[in-house]
Amino acid sequence: MDFAEFRARLHAAGALSLRIKVIPRSPRTEAAGLMADGTLKVKVAAVPEKGKANAELCAFLARQFDVHRACVTVVAGETSHNKVVRIEL
Repeated sequence: MDFAEFRARLHAAGALSLRIKVIPRSPRTEAAGLMADGTLKVKVAAVPEKGKANAELCAFLARQFDVHRACVTVVAGETSHNKVVRIEL
């Protein structure tokens, strides 16, 4: 999956909120496409215990958007598969 459109929106606005469905315990961490409602689906290799999957998700998004890890935060759905993540420059 290409993050170019999301990167362009982030650089234009300075911040970006994404709805994300997380699929934990996957063989590797990767984007798995967009759902019909525009939610980004991301598979993470980490287990959903003690924030490990959230940390892996934030680290993955930081790499994809070329921002520091501290610029990526889960703002809603911390214990849910469906999350809202905010990315700032």
